[in-house]
Amino acid sequence: MKKLIISLLVLLGLQTQAQINFCDSISYTTTSTINYPLIVSGNTSGLSNIVDTITWNWTVCNTSLCYSESGANASFGQVSLTDTLKVCYDVYITINGATYTCTGCDSLVYNPNSYQWEAMMAQ
Repeated sequence: MKKLIISLLVLLGLQTQAQINFCDSISYTTTSTINYPLIVSGNTSGLSNIVDTITWNWTVCNTSLCYSESGANASFGQVSLTDTLKVCYDVYITINGATYTCTGCDSLVYNPNSYQWEAMMAQ
């Protein structure tokens, strides 16, 4: 009987619940045009069927100023392709009345050979 109780306690103690990290489903892409050197587009495709609302807030900084925009898609005409940019996002995900916050930042440089913004590698 003692072994049974110990076995049950160990089993219950080892049992874990799977946790979903909604922030793992957050990503973004970048593009550029002549009028808007940086356009960011948020992606939450893995969450689209389960969320009530998703709100994106962006902050983009060059060496001298920061600029903010809201929405899944945001355009920044104030920056230059020669800037090194710090791109940050805050994403607020509401599901069944609970709000989850996801944040992230990347340093980007423009590659004129590929015509793409690319993340700088940490050194």
